[in-house]
Amino acid sequence: MTSRRRFLADVGRGALTAALGFRVAGDLGFVPAFAGQEPETLTFGPLEPLVTLLQDTRTDRLLRAAMEQLRNGVALKRLVAAAALANARSFGGEDYVGFHTMMALSPALHMAAELPEQLQPLPVFKVLYRNSARLQETGTRNTLRPVAALPLPEGKAGGIALRDAVRRREKAEAEGLFATIARGGAAEAFNHLLTEVQDSADVHRVNLPWRAWELLDVVGPEHAHTLLRQSLHYCLQNEPRSPGTWSSAARNVLPKVFDAHHLEDRTPGTREADDAWVEQLSRTIFESTAEQAAEAAAAALAEGFAPAAIAEAISLAANQLVLRDVGRRPQEEQPGKPIGSVHGDSIGVHASDSANAWRGMALAGNARNTFACLILGAWQAAYDRVSRGGDFLKWAPLPIPATLDRVTAKDPAALVQELDAAVRDNLQARACAVVQRAGELGHEARPLFDVLLRYAISEDGALHAEKYYRTCAEEFAAARPAFRWRHLVSLARVTASEYGRPAAGMAEARRLLSC
Repeated sequence: MTSRRRFLADVGRGALTAALGFRVAGDLGFVPAFAGQEPETLTFGPLEPLVTLLQDTRTDRLLRAAMEQLRNGVALKRLVAAAALANARSFGGEDYVGFHTMMALSPALHMAAELPEQLQPLPVFKVLYRNSARLQETGTRNTLRPVAALPLPEGKAGGIALRDAVRRREKAEAEGLFATIARGGAAEAFNHLLTEVQDSADVHRVNLPWRAWELLDVVGPEHAHTLLRQSLHYCLQNEPRSPGTWSSAARNVLPKVFDAHHLEDRTPGTREADDAWVEQLSRTIFESTAEQAAEAAAAALAEGFAPAAIAEAISLAANQLVLRDVGRRPQEEQPGKPIGSVHGDSIGVHASDSANAWRGMALAGNARNTFACLILGAWQAAYDRVSRGGDFLKWAPLPIPATLDRVTAKDPAALVQELDAAVRDNLQARACAVVQRAGELGHEARPLFDVLLRYAISEDGALHAEKYYRTCAEEFAAARPAFRWRHLVSLARVTASEYGRPAAGMAEARRLLSC
């Protein structure tokens, strides 16, 4: 760096520190590199005592400590905020269980809002317990530390500079560049980070930034840099060491279809799509190669169709991977994931969570990111159909007609009871058929959601129960009436698959809440 550029960079850091105060700038993770007083630990201002409590309390005492905080007037939302920051500081997006726990925090808080007041802490306590258990198991404390900002290269967009640093696996450079980008605010950080996220496509790469972005409503935009750094760390950790890997296909397709359809300087359209159009695009994405699916999404965007319609088609394509899955094969059996199961990290759950995250980021990002997220969302849905084997094009979606014919009840209460029984008996096909029948009869969805919510909280779910419940709830709410029940049917199937493996900490949580 030239002396002039170093001087200007130092002036910028000094101005930020002067404006915010040294303590506040340090709390937000920005370090004045010239000061020689770099703090070794990332701290979080008024939230720090609660963050430290959650980080340091032994797991066998954690829920009692959390309950005491609630009794002292601490809001459930504030507990979630502190847990998110404790998780980010400790794991930084680099620990598999750790980042899955982070991604469950916002869904758990949304689930809490669907419960009676006295039960609302339950889903949050479940995730807090998991967070504590992983913290104590690993002993990890400070993966994220304060980072010195670096000046952006002249004549290069921040997102491109960030992506190039990650491609070179230059962690310190990428961290410094992102610290500078984050000074522009949460939206600026998010939109530039997505340029790097879009350099490949996998379920964790996609869900980490989306669930972190969602958490800003809980922790506040001043912590955007901390939460979004987790995604950057994940990308750095998983950057291929050699060309020719599967990720190359994703990073090559985006510029290709952008150029072919002249999308770079376009703004998203508002053209309405009818149900038949959405169904056809969904089928095209589901049946195509990944590159063909990306091309189909790009063409729809170029024709001016509204992003929400394209996102719905992608979600419906991913949903088929839940409904058609024959379940885990003998060679895929794991503890808690028996042969025939479809919960946890199954093809369909991963694909649906990814489609939901691409949708969320497409609607939250700028125009370019709207296009890019939908194109890659289509690419990934098609890729997921073939990436782990299986003949999804030949397998029939649940419920099959024979199973549906055996559901003869019509009364709403009777169907709710039948769904509960099917879940408890691990009858995936039966659970799907009961929900399908309720939808065909025009019954209310809420009582069925309540059954599935109860088990999304009580059961372990192999790290995915909260996130997948939230995915299905969001997609049901966003979908057209013609399609929305497919998401509830798939949730019923996954819930029946995961039942019978109680979540750690739930018995204690219920005792504390007297429920």
